[in-house]
Amino acid sequence: MYGHISYISFFDFCKKYLLMLIEQPPKLYRFLFHNAIWRKTIDGQKTVYLTFDDGPIPEITPWVLDLLHSYNIKATFFCVGDNVRKYPEVYQDILRRGHRVGNHTFNHVQGWKFRTGTFLANVQKASELIQSNLVRPPHGHMRLPQNGALMCSGYQVVMWDVVTRDYNKKLTPEHVLDNVKNYVRDGSVIVFHDSLKAERNLKYALPRAIDWLLSQRYCFETLP
Repeated sequence: MYGHISYISFFDFCKKYLLMLIEQPPKLYRFLFHNAIWRKTIDGQKTVYLTFDDGPIPEITPWVLDLLHSYNIKATFFCVGDNVRKYPEVYQDILRRGHRVGNHTFNHVQGWKFRTGTFLANVQKASELIQSNLVRPPHGHMRLPQNGALMCSGYQVVMWDVVTRDYNKKLTPEHVLDNVKNYVRDGSVIVFHDSLKAERNLKYALPRAIDWLLSQRYCFETLP
């Protein structure tokens, strides 16, 4: 009986640890891409950075923009170039409302699956529509030579300190909210997604996360 309890406890520990590596990237990964922005503190101010990946799309992004406007909060949107091409009016609304934008490649390509030249070309194609030096590789998947190529081309790579996993339909909205509460800290770059796959979790967790962060006296900033 005791062996069974120990096995279950060890399994639960391993599962919790592996999930933590998703929600907060491990130190080794941060070290490999040490020139990326993972977290950014400001002296004398308790700060977080809300970021949104995979948009813009008309079904979700306007709702996010209206919610942020109601709180007078500015965020950073990492946009997929092809979505900007398809929905330019939504993209322009992001800019008109004073938010920061970043490049999330043109076709949401994962760097691990492509040669450096191909990956960089996809980022540059998106740059024709997205005027920003900020780049976030989809899923954070990128090879070291690709990171170097982006830097040499004048881009600043942005990763994250907390990913909410709102895109995971196996997670409850409450779990997504708890991911913010459990892992956020001063300077955290927090990832949500303005995408259809995240809609249910996003619409529950985002306003509640903002309320909770405000109650904890966090200020909201855009990435530099």
